[in-house]
Amino acid sequence: MVNIDIIRKNYPLHWLVWHNSYVELDKELSTNQHDIEKHDNRGRTPLMLAVTLGHTDSAIVLLQHEANVNTENTQGWTVVQEAVGTGNPELLQLVLARRDYQRYCNRVAGIPELLHKLKQAPDFYVEMKWEFTSWVPLVSRMCPSDTYKVYKQGSNVRIDTTLLGFDHANWQRGNRSYVFKGQNDGATMMEVDHETRKVYVEHMKLIGDDNIQLLEPSEEGVIARLTNPIVTTYIDTDKISFERNKAGLWGWRSDKSEGINGHECKVFSASNVELITKTRLEHLSEADKARARAPRTPLQSFLGIAEQQQESCSTVATSEEFNSVGNSSNITAEEYFDPAVDLNGRDIGRPKEVNTKIQKFKATLWLSEDYPLSLQEQIMPIVDLMAISSSHFAKLKDFIQMQLPAGFPVKIEIPLFHILNARITFGNIFGLDQEVPHVGHLQETNRMTCLVDDICFETPSGYAKLGAEVRTQFSIEEEDDLLQFAIQQSLLEAGSERDEVDIWEALRAQKPSRPTTPNMTTEEERQLQRAIQASLVLYQETTGSTEGTANSAGINENEDSDSLEDTAEQLRLALKLSEQQQIEEEQQRLLEEETFRHVLELSLTDK
Repeated sequence: MVNIDIIRKNYPLHWLVWHNSYVELDKELSTNQHDIEKHDNRGRTPLMLAVTLGHTDSAIVLLQHEANVNTENTQGWTVVQEAVGTGNPELLQLVLARRDYQRYCNRVAGIPELLHKLKQAPDFYVEMKWEFTSWVPLVSRMCPSDTYKVYKQGSNVRIDTTLLGFDHANWQRGNRSYVFKGQNDGATMMEVDHETRKVYVEHMKLIGDDNIQLLEPSEEGVIARLTNPIVTTYIDTDKISFERNKAGLWGWRSDKSEGINGHECKVFSASNVELITKTRLEHLSEADKARARAPRTPLQSFLGIAEQQQESCSTVATSEEFNSVGNSSNITAEEYFDPAVDLNGRDIGRPKEVNTKIQKFKATLWLSEDYPLSLQEQIMPIVDLMAISSSHFAKLKDFIQMQLPAGFPVKIEIPLFHILNARITFGNIFGLDQEVPHVGHLQETNRMTCLVDDICFETPSGYAKLGAEVRTQFSIEEEDDLLQFAIQQSLLEAGSERDEVDIWEALRAQKPSRPTTPNMTTEEERQLQRAIQASLVLYQETTGSTEGTANSAGINENEDSDSLEDTAEQLRLALKLSEQQQIEEEQQRLLEEETFRHVLELSLTDK
């Protein structure tokens, strides 16, 4: 067992946090002789350790000395999520306020740096088309597309968009431009609302530590976090491997290439892309747990998502004494700080109840070796800029930061959620395909130069200029939650109780004891039926009337049995429709392999 003196020498701050010796901790930090961000052998910083143990006094001292809140432990949980896990509203409020303050400061400091990086790169104009896709017809209907128009001139950037975010179950639409102008002493950001003809101008400057109360979360926001599961969704890139797609019927199968917006692209598949969702429930009351265990996305079971239950072996702490949450597994300091000791699944803090869902995807890349943009010099700073406040760009950033095959990714398709993909396509480079006002190009001997006019970055004539207060944006995890909530609501609202018809009765004239989907609750069944019904309605709307089709209004309570039989047939067609492409691709592959095998046999026979 490791000696206590060795622990105190190697982890002096962690040792004080472990014992909640906050007065001595404050003295030690005042000497500026310690690394406040040092990780212990279990992967925790002093702040992460203090929050996990529920030691509020030590956490306050560390926050006052500017410990980084935006850090994660080895399991991928953030300081905020660990604070939620304690169930302590005071600790959570402190951590949230400091996190938002640090995010604001990082944004103010980071954007001028990004603009400075861009200044060194050639000017350009490009359009990034985002398409949100799903094989489930109902979900596809509610997922819009958007085209980000990106202008770059020197250290100035302008991004036009029409998709602003999510408001409960609705997508927020508008017509906005975000203009970033780099200056010697910082940067200015303008949000231009073309519908109201107003411009919000923010001169990016640091706010004082004494103004942190401007960013304190509302009491309702804190309560909402404490009464809902802790959820994190991320793409695991550790096991991803890239493979060139194949094409061709005769002879050896050739490498696949496709033309994308006038550029010849090699097509690659990224295998073993894992979309992982982790949910924690240990901080919830039994009533909240019961509510949380009702599926948030009712189609998860239907889609066959792999699910692993990881329950703590310890009894969940029920004490309301938040500061005593800390060490319910009775782990000693000697055990915790000794890397040779296997804790056998035990951990400090309130025992975790973790539910992990894993779905494997194939991402697809279309790469061009002659695209006139540099991914690292020109596009990555733009992605970094947008990833500050957009979960979609954050996931794109995670993906393209990997070691991609050579070439520019003209088109990328990556998973966002269990039933949702994002397809990003770069196009209209330099305004060559479709003319763009105030954007031109100049053909030089060995390259083409893009010319972007100054007027693109100025306040439009006749627009009212307004100042901007310090405004907080949705955090990335909150935007993810809103999107998943929007998907769920669209399924719930697909049909009302009054006009609901049992799909299984329509198919077999009686309801089976249990459909093939495993572990479905009655409520989940009903929601799935609604989703299928809405998919059927969409199928009928998009394909028009076909032989044996019910009327386009879908199923209602006045339809006779013949109509229900017709509808059941169309239901089967609608479900097959979403799988048809995959089946056709598999048949094509089998045909190619059979043809090649036959040709090979003939060649051997001839010899």
